[in-house]
Amino acid sequence: MITDNEKIHPAHDNAHAARQMLRAHRYGSLCTLSKKFDGHPFGSITPYLTDHDGSLLILISDLAEHTKNIRNDPRVSLITHNQEDAHIQTQGRVTVVGNAAHVSERDGAGKRYLRYFPEAQTYFAMHDFQFYRIVPQAIRYIGGFGDIHWVKAEQYAVASHALIEAEDDLLDELNAHRSPAQGRVIGIDCDGYDVRTEQRIGRFEFQEKVMDAASARNAFAQAHPAPRTAT
Repeated sequence: MITDNEKIHPAHDNAHAARQMLRAHRYGSLCTLSKKFDGHPFGSITPYLTDHDGSLLILISDLAEHTKNIRNDPRVSLITHNQEDAHIQTQGRVTVVGNAAHVSERDGAGKRYLRYFPEAQTYFAMHDFQFYRIVPQAIRYIGGFGDIHWVKAEQYAVASHALIEAEDDLLDELNAHRSPAQGRVIGIDCDGYDVRTEQRIGRFEFQEKVMDAASARNAFAQAHPAPRTAT
């Protein structure tokens, strides 16, 4: 049965909005299941990067409590919220429910992650810091008061596409034509792109999903100049 709310907010729109909110922010509250306290929820704050496919990449220490918990039980959740909105109860937020898995290709993960978190270079150089990828099983998206939805993983996830392999070259191309005052483009994905200035990272959203370099170039040229601010 399709509810009135689902007619107003189709599943694909909710999935897109959830991805955009996750991409617009850089940290969240990670909840793991405590090994020490027999499965009690254990919360911690961690930076994360939303990768091309919508999974979340985190860099965590082997010595951290949440890492010990993940190794014991990979089930996790991570919530982030509209960090520009002071009204905590009515602001937008997303909870990702999924499993965390160790990333063996450390250098590959680090290349993109460190563009967003250059301050993490010191941690990345330490052998006890490892990448884990949170693969969503379901997403709880709240766009605001009364705008509340469960999003299925298959609706949220982004299939492999040509833009992923083209990103590095495309970034070089786009940044070659930008002045320092305009900031540096540090990432481009199917939903938009991110620009680092001296003050912060700004998120610019595409009107439609792009899946290859040519479409990304066109969308980049047409992007609205006012970014969604990321913190």
